[in-house]
Amino acid sequence: MENEALAQRLVNDFTAYGLMVATAESCTGGMIAAAITDIAGSSAVLDRGFVTYSNDAKQEMIGVSGETLAAHGAVSSQTAVEMATGALARSNADMAVAVTGVAGPGGGSPEKPVGLVHLALATRAGEIRHEELQFGDIGRDVIRHRTVTVALQALLDAVAA
Repeated sequence: MENEALAQRLVNDFTAYGLMVATAESCTGGMIAAAITDIAGSSAVLDRGFVTYSNDAKQEMIGVSGETLAAHGAVSSQTAVEMATGALARSNADMAVAVTGVAGPGGGSPEKPVGLVHLALATRAGEIRHEELQFGDIGRDVIRHRTVTVALQALLDAVAA
């Protein structure tokens, strides 16, 4: 319910300002774009969404560099920022949000535990924001839904700034 309310605010606010958004999603698999498109009128604000679950998709669809992936991994601030800037460059959006993380239940490591998510936001004005989220091993569904919540809120905060 919280995500529905945030998505409704996003559609309202982005419509009022004439802004468009793009998403680049790994661990959420399109859930951010889906939350937005669940709202009537979303076609006025969602330009496109990229689901880049694999490293190949990150490179081919939104231009994340192989060097970044080799040096820092898919779950890193560097990759999240390249995902956001790449989605922005390959869209007609005014801002892009990107998420990459370890939703679990497996796949974690001491350096990158289950529940670690990197979120990045890029705007046409050249602003880039990054946030590291540490949800902990609270379950795959909860991690993914909370990531959507934080992403929608980050977009709302960027418009309000």
